[in-house]
Amino acid sequence: MAGIWRRCSSCKSEILQGTPYYVCSVSTCQQKRTNYAFCSVECWDQHIPVERHRGDSVSANEKRAPMVDESQESVSTGPNPPAQRRTIVTSGGANSAPPPSSSSTSVDGEILVVASKVKKYISDRSGMNTSASAFEGLTDRIRWLCDKAIEKAREDGRKTVMDRDIP
Repeated sequence: MAGIWRRCSSCKSEILQGTPYYVCSVSTCQQKRTNYAFCSVECWDQHIPVERHRGDSVSANEKRAPMVDESQESVSTGPNPPAQRRTIVTSGGANSAPPPSSSSTSVDGEILVVASKVKKYISDRSGMNTSASAFEGLTDRIRWLCDKAIEKAREDGRKTVMDRDIP
């Protein structure tokens, strides 16, 4: 049975060892003195107005609570870094589910573009801002392109996707 790892920084409910939790992508929320941890995206969303984050530049990153206390973990053979999944949330606070795709893999639901690079490109090129929902659309398009490229490589009898496979 998993023990309590921490309490949610917002609603104070228990976050059990080995269960997913969320942290804020803003560096000041990850410092030792704040070190926020949230049990859900809704709890994370509640801290945005309190911390005065800009809604278009913040996200909730999913992590997994350690199975043992941190004090015991440092004595073990070495900590395994938890898997992270970035969840982009619109400023309205509603976390929209990822669109259904043709195959279910471990990367479904993850944003496949580097948001800061895309924002910089769009800003440098046009002086425009970039909405968080743009990354979901770009990710959908990239998945579609990758699926088509995979199909083409398979048709050619290869196990390597090449530039010539991308439509």
